[in-house]
Amino acid sequence: MNNIFDTHAHYADHAFDEDREAVLASLPEKGIRYVTLASSSVEDTAENSELSKKYDYIYAAAGVHPESVDTNPEDYLDTVRRTISENPKVRAVGEIGLDYHYDGYDREKQIDLFREQLELARELDMPVIVHSRDACEDTLDLLREFKPKGVVHCFSGSAETAKEIIKLGMYIGFTGVLTFKNAKKALRALEAVPLDRLLLETDCPYMAPVPFRGKRCDSSMIAYTAQKAAEIKGIPVDELLEMTCRNGMALYTIQ
Repeated sequence: MNNIFDTHAHYADHAFDEDREAVLASLPEKGIRYVTLASSSVEDTAENSELSKKYDYIYAAAGVHPESVDTNPEDYLDTVRRTISENPKVRAVGEIGLDYHYDGYDREKQIDLFREQLELARELDMPVIVHSRDACEDTLDLLREFKPKGVVHCFSGSAETAKEIIKLGMYIGFTGVLTFKNAKKALRALEAVPLDRLLLETDCPYMAPVPFRGKRCDSSMIAYTAQKAAEIKGIPVDELLEMTCRNGMALYTIQ
C-alpha cells in the first residue's frame, strides 16, 4: 500500500510531543502518500502550517473548532486568513462546525463562529472541513445556506443525513469507528456514500481502529479502516485506497 491519504489528522496534538518528528518522518515508508492536518485553534493553525512546510507530503487546514469558541481571540479570522495567504500548502478552512455533545459551549456562539468561517471559505473559494456532533439539523441548515465545497469529517450521522450532504456536493470522511463492534450506524452510512464522495481519515491521535482501539492513533493505522470499508463496499482494498486518495487530492487540489 503506497496510496494512503489520511485526510484528517492532528499531529500538533500534545500526544505527539515526545516523538512527533520521528512519527512524521516514518509515515511515507509505511504507505502514507498524503496527510491533511486539521486545526482546532489559532495556535494549531500556526503549528500545522509550519509542519506542512517541513514535510512534502503534509498539507494543512486553518480554522477554529467549536470547542475553542470561548477562548478564541477576537482577531482570529485575520490570523486564519493570513496563514492561508502566506502558505500555499494550506488548502482548506477547518476544522469548523458545531458540537452540541457537551452543555458547556454556547450554541449561538458556535453558530456565529461557524458562519464566520463559512463566509471566509466562500470569500477565499476554499473547501471546508466540517465537524458536527449531535448538531445535525443546525449543521445541515448552514451547509444548505452556504453550499461550500468540503467534507463532513468523522461522520457519525445516519445514512439519510449522509445522502443530504452528498446532494450538496460534499465528501464524507470515516475514521476507525468503522471497525468498532457498535459501528452499525456508521456502516449503514458508509453503504449510502458513493465511492467518489468517500474519504478516509484517522482523526489521530484519536479514534484508533481495532485492534488498536484505546491507543494513540497515527496515519499508518488507516489501513485497518480501509480494510473494513472495502469489505462493506465489496471491492479490493487497494481499489478503495486508490479511489479515496484521488478524492482527497481532488478536494485539496493536489496535483
